[in-house]
Amino acid sequence: MPTTLTEIEDVERGKTILRVEGSLMHDDAILLEKIALDLRSARGKNITLDLADLDFLDSESAPILKRIERDHGFEIEGMEFFLQAMINEAERNHHG
Repeated sequence: MPTTLTEIEDVERGKTILRVEGSLMHDDAILLEKIALDLRSARGKNITLDLADLDFLDSESAPILKRIERDHGFEIEGMEFFLQAMINEAERNHHG
């Protein structure tokens, strides 16, 4: 299943949300990082990544998501427990 990105303006919370749907592979995650950085630059405000509708995340994209959150300061929401566990595991393997 391909990756679909949808930009949503959440007026109530005053933020722009980038909803990620489908599967996220390494190249998709790299592209997501670039799009999020470009959007933040164009909008002049931070972007929240919503991963609630993500069906699949490969182990190579997990560290990129963590970098997007940690190094670039993006908020990531919609992470189900198993996705968070995958990211944590990938980080342990990557650094360990």
